[in-house]
Amino acid sequence: VRKLEVLIALLVFTISGCFFAEMGYAKPEVSEVLGGLFVPRLEGSGATKLAISLLGAMVMPHNLFLHSALVLSRKIPQSFNGVKEACRFYMIESGFALLIAFLINVSVIAVSGVICNSSELSPEEIESCADLNLNDASFLLKNVLGKWSSKLFAIALLASGQSSTITGTYAGQYVMQGFLDLRLKPWIRNMLTRCLAIVPSLIVSIRSSSSGAGNLIIISSMILSFELPFALIPLLKFTNSKAKMGSYANSKWIAATTWIIGAVIMGINIYYLVQNLVISLRRSEMNRIGIVLCGGLGLLATAAYLLSIAYLAFRKNEEGPPLLTVTECSNRD
Repeated sequence: VRKLEVLIALLVFTISGCFFAEMGYAKPEVSEVLGGLFVPRLEGSGATKLAISLLGAMVMPHNLFLHSALVLSRKIPQSFNGVKEACRFYMIESGFALLIAFLINVSVIAVSGVICNSSELSPEEIESCADLNLNDASFLLKNVLGKWSSKLFAIALLASGQSSTITGTYAGQYVMQGFLDLRLKPWIRNMLTRCLAIVPSLIVSIRSSSSGAGNLIIISSMILSFELPFALIPLLKFTNSKAKMGSYANSKWIAATTWIIGAVIMGINIYYLVQNLVISLRRSEMNRIGIVLCGGLGLLATAAYLLSIAYLAFRKNEEGPPLLTVTECSNRD
């Protein structure tokens, strides 16, 4: 596991190094970057969709399980103070990983904004900025890498794809073992998970070329954002439960903060679903019966999504044997 973590870190730092260097060259206005961070705006068509996809890509629901499962690879002293200390260091480790991911996203967006608003762009670059996608995005690194920009950008894309697939495979392994109690031979698991990850993407890429693959990335990231409450709510309820976690349960201020963040994420998803449904119905060329029927189905789907989240949030925790409490008492003794 440690070797894989080092490999994934190297893959991530490949693309982050390129964009941090380009950010130093582009020199975005610090006030504008800070303003965008603390006063976010959703302007232009598709801005909400891209914001949701960015959220899903950054806080992937399966990685919530993976981050917790990787604790098993650490050597932790089996004592009350040892577990407490390990929790503190693990929070620092996870926070650092998310901070790096956050800074990479900030640098990509800042570089794109500065370069595409420059007055010194060639007609070809202006055309690329009008519809910025994975085919044309390599010119953003041209100032730092020159003619090597497209080649290194391709390597960075391959690196990011491999790191995502590796973490997804690991998360699936832990979920199958822990939740479903399914244990497969490594070669069967690898073949199954890789096929599930690659085959749909390959079909879309062959049928719709690279533009279809770019749209697939956005759609799949949006789906991850919509799935996030179903991973986040059980995790929050579990870690906030004194009955299950004993003295290791989250404090009240951590519990309140995480629930507020979760509520904001769910609110953004619901806002997008309702907004997109209304806009789609207004622009539709169907007759009134078709609009009413599609609107009703859309409202039913949104209501089902809301009810599912509400069920998870308000469902009573099942009381089980307080194993952690027993463990910590024995360790103290």
